[in-house]
Amino acid sequence: MAQLHASERAVGPASADARQDGASFRPRHIPVLLQETLEALVPALGGEGARYLDGTLGLGGHAAAVLTAAPEARLCGLDRDEQALELARERLSPFGDRIRLFHLCYSRFEEALDELRWDRIDAALIDIGVSSLQLDEADRGFSFNSDGPLDMRMDQNSGRPSARHWVNRESFAALKECIATLGEEPQAGRIARAIVDARERGPIETTLQLARIVEMAYPPAWRAKARRHPATRTFQALRMAVNDELGELRRFLDAVLGRLRIGGRLAVISFHSLEDRMVKQTMRHWAEGCRCPRHVPRCVCGHVPEVRLLHKKPVTACESEVAANPRSSCAKLRAVEKIAEAV
Repeated sequence: MAQLHASERAVGPASADARQDGASFRPRHIPVLLQETLEALVPALGGEGARYLDGTLGLGGHAAAVLTAAPEARLCGLDRDEQALELARERLSPFGDRIRLFHLCYSRFEEALDELRWDRIDAALIDIGVSSLQLDEADRGFSFNSDGPLDMRMDQNSGRPSARHWVNRESFAALKECIATLGEEPQAGRIARAIVDARERGPIETTLQLARIVEMAYPPAWRAKARRHPATRTFQALRMAVNDELGELRRFLDAVLGRLRIGGRLAVISFHSLEDRMVKQTMRHWAEGCRCPRHVPRCVCGHVPEVRLLHKKPVTACESEVAANPRSSCAKLRAVEKIAEAV
């Protein structure tokens, strides 16, 4: 088992004047679909010592609300962004020894559970959108709206190649595939060619430099009609590649159901169609009964559904939430309740 003590930081007891709901902390973002998330998870957290996993802690908005609504619950919180983890620690400090925080990516959640000796959990949440903290700080390199170094790594100490490496070192074919697949960008070929041509004149170092290259690669007629910045999809694709976001999600989904108790609940908030599709297909697969071929007249596999889908369709933000927080417009929540162990 990996030794986590060096990166794990458990929050100590709250000060006497700290507020239980953590309201004294000034959040720099608004947690999306908050009420809907509470409705999905809190029913599984009513028992004494209930165990709650937040795999993408961010600034702790969802976690603070869950811990307030489920006063018996204990939290195992993970984030691979050390800056976010420090801010979440401040926000969640009023909950004292109910919380344990780990500097880990969420696909490695079992390492944290093993360190805590939690064989099963009662509820789990991952919110797999890029955080406001990352988008709003220019030196993180996520945004084309302000100038900063091309980085885009959620964990800047991970040793993984940054976006600067991707745009300056990867081949035309690799860039085109990345932008077309992860960004679903119809102009991927033109953009990849423009990047390769630009770096022959000198390295591409900053976000605004890359954004300008992408913008000029767009046909003038497309630029004139674009409802959003032409670099939006390219930046999204590079961020997902740099952080292996689809791989993270697949590894998490492959493992999480086995650590959820019967009656436990899992909620996933996604912002990208590829991620939502993976979540939808996986949850529907878990919810299937018989998996025999159609030509078999009677079930011989004996498979029973492992989960109950809590919603027939993904839950999305209402008009008032989108008005208050435009970034919530793309959010989709899917949730399940575990009803049986895998056969």
